[in-house]
Amino acid sequence: MTELLSIGDFSRMTFLSVKALRHYHDVGLLEPARIDPHSGYRYYRPQQVGDAQLIRRLRELDMPVDAVRRVVAAPDPAARDAVIADHLDRMTEQLRQTQETVDSLRRILQDEQPSPEVETVREPEISALLVRAQVSADEAMAWWVDTFTALHRKLRLSHGTRTGPDGVIFPTEFFTEGAAELVAYVPVEPGTRGAEPVPGDTLAVISYDGPFIDLDQAYGVLGRSVIDRAIAADGPVRERYLPRGGDDDLLDHTTVVCWPVVA
Repeated sequence: MTELLSIGDFSRMTFLSVKALRHYHDVGLLEPARIDPHSGYRYYRPQQVGDAQLIRRLRELDMPVDAVRRVVAAPDPAARDAVIADHLDRMTEQLRQTQETVDSLRRILQDEQPSPEVETVREPEISALLVRAQVSADEAMAWWVDTFTALHRKLRLSHGTRTGPDGVIFPTEFFTEGAAELVAYVPVEPGTRGAEPVPGDTLAVISYDGPFIDLDQAYGVLGRSVIDRAIAADGPVRERYLPRGGDDDLLDHTTVVCWPVVA
Protein backbone atom coordinates (compact mmCIF):
# COMPACT_ATOMS: atom_id res chain seq x y z
CA MET A 1 0.00 0.00 0.00
CA THR A 2 1.32 3.45 -0.96
CA GLU A 3 2.44 5.43 2.06
CA LEU A 4 0.21 8.39 2.80
CA LEU A 5 1.50 11.90 3.39
CA SER A 6 0.64 13.95 6.44
CA ILE A 7 -1.00 17.29 5.74
CA GLY A 8 2.23 19.00 6.84
CA ASP A 9 4.37 17.08 4.34
CA PHE A 10 1.74 17.56 1.64
CA SER A 11 1.71 21.29 2.37
CA ARG A 12 5.51 21.49 2.00
CA MET A 13 5.38 19.60 -1.30
CA THR A 14 2.63 21.73 -2.82
CA PHE A 15 3.15 25.21 -1.29
CA LEU A 16 -0.48 25.10 -0.16
CA SER A 17 -1.07 26.11 3.44
CA VAL A 18 -2.89 23.81 5.83
CA LYS A 19 -5.68 26.38 5.93
CA ALA A 20 -5.95 26.29 2.11
CA LEU A 21 -5.94 22.48 2.06
CA ARG A 22 -8.73 22.37 4.63
CA HIS A 23 -10.73 24.90 2.60
CA TYR A 24 -10.27 22.92 -0.63
CA HIS A 25 -11.46 19.84 1.23
CA ASP A 26 -14.52 21.67 2.55
CA VAL A 27 -15.52 22.88 -0.96
CA GLY A 28 -14.93 19.45 -2.49
CA LEU A 29 -11.97 20.52 -4.61
CA LEU A 30 -9.21 18.34 -3.13
CA GLU A 31 -10.37 15.47 -0.94
CA PRO A 32 -7.83 13.86 1.43
CA ALA A 33 -7.13 10.20 0.78
CA ARG A 34 -7.88 9.42 4.40
CA ILE A 35 -9.10 11.20 7.52
CA ASP A 36 -8.22 9.64 10.86
CA PRO A 37 -11.57 9.03 12.60
CA HIS A 38 -10.10 9.73 16.04
CA SER A 39 -7.73 12.65 15.51
CA GLY A 40 -9.31 14.16 12.39
CA TYR A 41 -5.86 14.37 10.77
CA ARG A 42 -5.92 14.49 6.97
CA TYR A 43 -3.63 12.32 4.84
CA TYR A 44 -2.93 12.54 1.12
CA ARG A 45 -1.57 10.24 -1.56
CA PRO A 46 1.70 11.22 -3.29
CA GLN A 47 -0.23 11.04 -6.58
CA GLN A 48 -2.33 14.02 -5.43
CA VAL A 49 0.66 16.36 -5.43
CA GLY A 50 0.26 17.09 -9.14
CA ASP A 51 -3.42 18.01 -8.75
CA ALA A 52 -2.63 20.23 -5.78
CA GLN A 53 0.09 22.08 -7.69
CA LEU A 54 -2.27 22.56 -10.63
CA ILE A 55 -4.98 23.88 -8.29
CA ARG A 56 -2.57 26.38 -6.75
CA ARG A 57 -1.59 27.78 -10.14
CA LEU A 58 -5.17 28.05 -11.34
CA ARG A 59 -6.26 29.82 -8.17
CA GLU A 60 -3.34 32.23 -8.52
CA LEU A 61 -4.86 33.10 -11.89
CA ASP A 62 -8.13 33.89 -10.05
CA MET A 63 -9.95 30.97 -11.60
CA PRO A 64 -13.21 30.40 -9.67
CA VAL A 65 -13.37 27.26 -7.53
CA ASP A 66 -16.16 25.77 -9.68
CA ALA A 67 -14.00 26.15 -12.81
CA VAL A 68 -10.98 24.64 -11.04
CA ARG A 69 -13.17 21.73 -10.03
CA ARG A 70 -14.12 21.19 -13.70
CA VAL A 71 -10.44 21.21 -14.67
CA VAL A 72 -9.46 18.66 -12.02
CA ALA A 73 -12.44 16.43 -12.84
CA ALA A 74 -12.12 16.77 -16.64
CA PRO A 75 -12.52 13.40 -18.37
CA ASP A 76 -9.80 14.14 -20.94
CA PRO A 77 -7.16 16.76 -21.82
CA ALA A 78 -9.43 18.45 -24.39
CA ALA A 79 -12.14 19.11 -21.81
CA ARG A 80 -9.55 20.34 -19.30
CA ASP A 81 -7.90 22.66 -21.83
CA ALA A 82 -11.27 24.10 -22.90
CA VAL A 83 -12.01 25.26 -19.34
CA ILE A 84 -8.54 26.77 -18.96
CA ALA A 85 -8.69 28.50 -22.36
CA ASP A 86 -12.06 30.03 -21.50
CA HIS A 87 -10.64 31.48 -18.29
CA LEU A 88 -7.52 32.79 -20.05
CA ASP A 89 -9.75 34.53 -22.61
CA ARG A 90 -11.61 36.26 -19.77
CA MET A 91 -8.31 37.27 -18.17
CA THR A 92 -7.09 38.70 -21.49
CA GLU A 93 -10.25 40.79 -21.78
CA GLN A 94 -9.85 41.99 -18.18
CA LEU A 95 -6.25 42.99 -18.93
CA ARG A 96 -7.41 44.90 -22.01
CA GLN A 97 -10.04 46.74 -20.00
CA THR A 98 -7.51 47.50 -17.26
CA GLN A 99 -5.08 48.92 -19.81
CA GLU A 100 -7.82 51.10 -21.30
CA THR A 101 -8.66 52.41 -17.84
CA VAL A 102 -4.99 53.15 -17.10
CA ASP A 103 -4.63 55.01 -20.42
CA SER A 104 -7.81 56.97 -19.72
CA LEU A 105 -6.61 57.91 -16.23
CA ARG A 106 -3.33 59.18 -17.68
CA ARG A 107 -5.21 61.34 -20.16
CA ILE A 108 -7.26 62.82 -17.30
CA LEU A 109 -4.13 63.46 -15.21
CA GLN A 110 -2.46 65.11 -18.20
CA ASP A 111 -5.61 67.21 -18.69
CA GLU A 112 -6.20 65.88 -22.19
CA GLN A 113 -9.88 66.80 -21.99
CA PRO A 114 -11.95 66.95 -25.18
CA SER A 115 -12.93 70.44 -26.30
CA PRO A 116 -15.30 69.94 -29.23
CA GLU A 117 -17.91 72.52 -30.19
CA VAL A 118 -21.41 72.33 -28.78
CA GLU A 119 -24.26 73.14 -31.17
CA THR A 120 -28.01 73.43 -30.69
CA VAL A 121 -30.30 71.75 -33.23
CA ARG A 122 -34.01 71.11 -33.63
CA GLU A 123 -34.74 67.52 -34.62
CA PRO A 124 -38.13 66.79 -36.19
CA GLU A 125 -40.17 63.68 -35.55
CA ILE A 126 -38.96 60.78 -37.69
CA SER A 127 -40.06 57.27 -38.64
CA ALA A 128 -37.80 54.46 -37.56
CA LEU A 129 -37.44 50.74 -37.08
CA LEU A 130 -36.88 50.41 -33.37
CA VAL A 131 -36.40 48.08 -30.43
CA ARG A 132 -37.37 48.78 -26.83
CA ALA A 133 -35.76 46.81 -24.01
CA GLN A 134 -35.02 47.03 -20.31
CA VAL A 135 -31.23 47.20 -20.18
CA SER A 136 -28.71 47.51 -17.35
CA ALA A 137 -25.47 49.43 -17.68
CA ASP A 138 -23.45 46.20 -17.40
CA GLU A 139 -25.17 44.62 -20.39
CA ALA A 140 -25.58 47.78 -22.48
CA MET A 141 -22.65 47.21 -24.86
CA ALA A 142 -23.61 43.62 -25.71
CA TRP A 143 -27.26 44.69 -26.09
CA TRP A 144 -26.20 47.56 -28.35
CA VAL A 145 -24.28 45.29 -30.73
CA ASP A 146 -26.95 42.57 -30.82
CA THR A 147 -29.80 45.05 -31.27
CA PHE A 148 -28.30 47.03 -34.13
CA THR A 149 -27.23 43.82 -35.85
CA ALA A 150 -30.87 42.73 -35.70
CA LEU A 151 -32.21 46.14 -36.77
CA HIS A 152 -29.88 46.28 -39.78
CA ARG A 153 -31.05 42.81 -40.79
CA LYS A 154 -34.66 43.92 -40.40
CA LEU A 155 -33.95 46.96 -42.59
CA ARG A 156 -32.53 44.76 -45.35
CA LEU A 157 -35.47 42.38 -45.20
CA SER A 158 -38.00 45.23 -45.31
CA HIS A 159 -36.27 46.74 -48.36
CA GLY A 160 -36.64 50.08 -46.58
CA THR A 161 -34.45 53.12 -47.15
CA ARG A 162 -32.37 54.51 -44.31
CA THR A 163 -32.84 58.25 -43.78
CA GLY A 164 -30.35 58.91 -40.96
CA PRO A 165 -27.83 57.40 -38.56
CA ASP A 166 -28.56 54.80 -35.90
CA GLY A 167 -29.55 56.14 -32.51
CA VAL A 168 -30.40 55.21 -28.92
CA ILE A 169 -32.60 57.07 -26.44
CA PHE A 170 -31.34 56.93 -22.83
CA PRO A 171 -33.78 57.94 -20.06
CA THR A 172 -32.25 59.65 -17.04
CA GLU A 173 -32.93 56.48 -14.97
CA PHE A 174 -30.32 54.63 -17.00
CA PHE A 175 -27.63 56.86 -15.48
CA THR A 176 -29.12 57.37 -12.01
CA GLU A 177 -30.37 53.81 -11.39
CA GLY A 178 -28.08 51.80 -13.67
CA ALA A 179 -30.95 50.38 -15.75
CA ALA A 180 -33.89 51.62 -17.81
CA GLU A 181 -35.93 50.98 -20.94
CA LEU A 182 -33.71 51.97 -23.86
CA VAL A 183 -34.93 52.60 -27.39
CA ALA A 184 -32.60 51.77 -30.29
CA TYR A 185 -33.71 52.98 -33.70
CA VAL A 186 -32.77 53.17 -37.38
CA PRO A 187 -34.46 56.09 -39.21
CA VAL A 188 -36.36 55.06 -42.36
CA GLU A 189 -38.77 56.56 -44.86
CA PRO A 190 -42.33 57.06 -43.58
CA GLY A 191 -44.55 54.14 -44.51
CA THR A 192 -41.77 51.53 -44.17
CA ARG A 193 -43.24 48.29 -42.88
CA GLY A 194 -42.82 48.06 -39.11
CA ALA A 195 -41.72 51.69 -38.69
CA GLU A 196 -42.77 53.69 -35.62
CA PRO A 197 -42.49 57.41 -34.81
CA VAL A 198 -39.56 58.80 -32.83
CA PRO A 199 -40.51 62.20 -31.37
CA GLY A 200 -38.50 65.28 -32.21
CA ASP A 201 -36.77 67.52 -29.69
CA THR A 202 -34.51 70.53 -29.29
CA LEU A 203 -31.03 69.28 -28.48
CA ALA A 204 -27.55 70.48 -27.65
CA VAL A 205 -25.15 68.18 -29.50
CA ILE A 206 -21.48 67.32 -29.38
CA SER A 207 -19.47 64.90 -31.56
CA TYR A 208 -17.03 62.46 -30.00
CA ASP A 209 -14.42 60.35 -31.79
CA GLY A 210 -12.30 58.95 -28.96
CA PRO A 211 -12.26 55.59 -27.15
CA PHE A 212 -15.50 54.45 -25.55
CA ILE A 213 -14.04 54.60 -22.04
CA ASP A 214 -13.66 58.39 -22.38
CA LEU A 215 -17.20 59.00 -23.66
CA ASP A 216 -18.14 60.27 -20.21
CA GLN A 217 -15.82 63.22 -20.76
CA ALA A 218 -17.83 64.28 -23.82
CA TYR A 219 -20.96 64.02 -21.68
CA GLY A 220 -19.26 66.21 -19.08
CA VAL A 221 -18.33 68.90 -21.61
CA LEU A 222 -21.84 68.90 -23.07
CA GLY A 223 -23.55 68.90 -19.67
CA ARG A 224 -21.45 71.78 -18.38
CA SER A 225 -22.22 73.81 -21.50
CA VAL A 226 -25.95 73.24 -21.11
CA ILE A 227 -25.94 74.01 -17.38
CA ASP A 228 -23.74 77.10 -17.77
CA ARG A 229 -26.16 78.53 -20.32
CA ALA A 230 -29.18 77.57 -18.16
CA ILE A 231 -30.90 75.87 -21.09
CA ALA A 232 -31.25 72.33 -19.71
CA ALA A 233 -34.65 70.68 -20.20
CA ASP A 234 -36.23 67.49 -18.93
CA GLY A 235 -36.11 64.49 -21.19
CA PRO A 236 -33.87 61.63 -22.25
CA VAL A 237 -30.38 61.94 -23.68
CA ARG A 238 -29.85 60.55 -27.16
CA GLU A 239 -26.84 59.19 -28.95
CA ARG A 240 -26.49 59.04 -32.72
CA TYR A 241 -23.81 56.99 -34.46
CA LEU A 242 -22.27 58.34 -37.66
CA PRO A 243 -20.47 55.52 -39.52
CA ARG A 244 -16.88 56.32 -40.44
CA GLY A 245 -16.61 53.52 -42.99
CA GLY A 246 -19.68 51.46 -43.74
CA ASP A 247 -22.43 49.59 -41.95
CA ASP A 248 -20.31 46.44 -41.76
CA ASP A 249 -18.41 47.59 -38.64
CA LEU A 250 -20.91 48.77 -36.05
CA LEU A 251 -18.20 50.00 -33.70
CA ASP A 252 -16.44 52.20 -36.28
CA HIS A 253 -18.44 55.38 -35.79
CA THR A 254 -18.47 58.91 -34.43
CA THR A 255 -20.83 59.28 -31.46
CA VAL A 256 -23.03 62.38 -31.40
CA VAL A 257 -24.33 63.00 -27.87
CA CYS A 258 -27.61 64.92 -27.75
CA TRP A 259 -28.80 66.68 -24.57
CA PRO A 260 -32.40 68.05 -24.33
CA VAL A 261 -32.59 71.82 -24.01
CA VAL A 262 -35.33 74.44 -23.94
CA ALA A 263 -36.59 75.46 -27.36
